[in-house]
Amino acid sequence: MSLHPLDIAALVAYLLLITGIGFYCSRKNTNTEEYFVGGRSFSGWIIGLSLVGTSISSITFLAYPGDAFKTSWIRFVPNLMLPLAILFAAYFFLPFFRRGKVTSAYEYLEDRFGPSIRVYGAVAFIIAQIVRVSLILFLLSLLLQELTGLSATWCIIIGGVFVAVYTIVGGIDAVIWTDVMQTIVLVLGGILCLWVIVDALPGGMGQIFSVADEFNKLSFSVLENGNLNAMGWEIRFDEKTISMMLFIGLIAWLTEYSSNQNTVQRYCASKSTYEARKAMLVAVLSSLPIWAFYMFLGTALFVFFQQFPAVAPQEMLDGTRAPEQILPYFINNHLPAGVAGLVIASALAAAMSSLDSSINAISTVSVVDIYRRHLRPGLDDKHYLKAAWVIAAVSAVLMIGGAVYLANAETKTLQDTATILSSVLGGGLLGLYLIGFFTKQGDARAAWAGLVATMVFTSWTVLSKNGLMPDSLSVPFDLYYTGFVGNVIMFVLTYLLARFFLKSNKDLTGLTVWTK
Repeated sequence: MSLHPLDIAALVAYLLLITGIGFYCSRKNTNTEEYFVGGRSFSGWIIGLSLVGTSISSITFLAYPGDAFKTSWIRFVPNLMLPLAILFAAYFFLPFFRRGKVTSAYEYLEDRFGPSIRVYGAVAFIIAQIVRVSLILFLLSLLLQELTGLSATWCIIIGGVFVAVYTIVGGIDAVIWTDVMQTIVLVLGGILCLWVIVDALPGGMGQIFSVADEFNKLSFSVLENGNLNAMGWEIRFDEKTISMMLFIGLIAWLTEYSSNQNTVQRYCASKSTYEARKAMLVAVLSSLPIWAFYMFLGTALFVFFQQFPAVAPQEMLDGTRAPEQILPYFINNHLPAGVAGLVIASALAAAMSSLDSSINAISTVSVVDIYRRHLRPGLDDKHYLKAAWVIAAVSAVLMIGGAVYLANAETKTLQDTATILSSVLGGGLLGLYLIGFFTKQGDARAAWAGLVATMVFTSWTVLSKNGLMPDSLSVPFDLYYTGFVGNVIMFVLTYLLARFFLKSNKDLTGLTVWTK
């Protein structure tokens, strides 16, 4: 694709605006308190929109429309549990992260279980985030490559360096404000796409609903043998059902709002507990409509290409091509000059809002939980601020290197590695926090026993999934439920060991709901 001058102008204007925000925010970054948590001065609506920006990524922009285009709205089902998870987190999790001058999600783990558990949580987060941002940058490069014609490597380098610069110089202030901007741009880009579709269809918006209803596209259905069949509501572990997907969604969102530094750092940056709760409400009221909108955009694209059939969309429906390519294809072939540039900017926004948050969070956790706590304690704050810059830069280099590796690999090894690392290292963290918040049992000994058992279990499921286990030892449930089962193992085993064998007399004042 050769970009029209109007598209180039729109992209350049957007990138200059984001860069300007980063350098403007850099003037305030004279200490780590400002660099990591913005002086704890942000209002709820700003933090809320930033949370939306952090949770959206290339998945929102590519996978949601792709899923709705090819199948139905299944991917949206787990998100329906976000309101319940946030309500629970706002009144049970949040107070533990708002006590004192907390900066990291893993400080609580040391207070509750001991320093080794804190280090584990921090290291698990850092590894998972580096792999995650490499994947997101790789996905962004595929989109940019198709839209601009540049090589994947150049797309990765340009995108990675750009995000790194404004994130490193601007700190959390730049991350939060650019996330707000990127959320707005993401919504605007989607609206422009839908406007072009509705304008082109003879029957307008009504045609989208009528055709979608005819093909059962607005349902929660699974694609089987070319037909969409409604999902059941049964509670079972050998297949996906609506009830189970809702439950898995609840587990996923509780994990996000209890142990993810990207989220907890927003709690800490809020000016008060009230503002943090307001932010969580803003996140719910914004995220669900945005996700639903991008699902609907995929449905609208299905109707559009029923009206105006083409070879590529049909290949995406029959499985010859990945359905995630449908929105880039539409941008390439059906958007007018200028509009395409704004929509490409929204694609950039979808990825950058996740990349900048993760880079800053990696820097924060590395300094607060490891470097300042264990490696070089007691130095002046300026030293730790410089260390944060260096770690953020190193994280960006690793991100770019990982994305380039994936772009040039014959197989998607890094993607497999990401899944394995996230499952093995991150499995059980929700269970660990629930033990901490809601029981008076457990210390480092019991926690490590639970973590090791959970890692063994998760490794078994990974080996089974990849056909490396004999049939007699294969996993007897759908691997979709691995995270849930892992957290149950973590909670039950840790609790029982602590309750009956590894008793502790540690003072838990202020660390559980029973000892506030």
